[in-house]
Amino acid sequence: MGARVVQAHEPRVCDAALARAFAFLGKRWNGVILGTRTNGPAGFAEPRRTLGGISDSVLSERLTELAGAGLVQRTVADGPPVSVSYGLTAAGQALLPAMQELTTWAADNLPAAGCAGREGS
Repeated sequence: MGARVVQAHEPRVCDAALARAFAFLGKRWNGVILGTRTNGPAGFAEPRRTLGGISDSVLSERLTELAGAGLVQRTVADGPPVSVSYGLTAAGQALLPAMQELTTWAADNLPAAGCAGREGS
């Protein structure tokens, strides 16, 4: 019998940009909040109603974080009454095709368990 040849494989390295994207978008609520903005800017109450289960303080924190990352723009319209809306920036809109692909993949490959924003995870 001949000797077995064992080939050395380089360990797979996670792409740093992909890791950053999943760390940011995978943070609870961030991805789904962006998903609620696909139909254009809306006020604070709309994502709260759409998502269900998110507190006002967490929603405010996440919108601030998304704005800080340049994905969401906060616009204040003079009143009375003063109104605030949140819409996607160009960088946020650039995510939409990838988010649609993830949505399609999830629908085809993951068991349905309700809206991610409504699950207790």
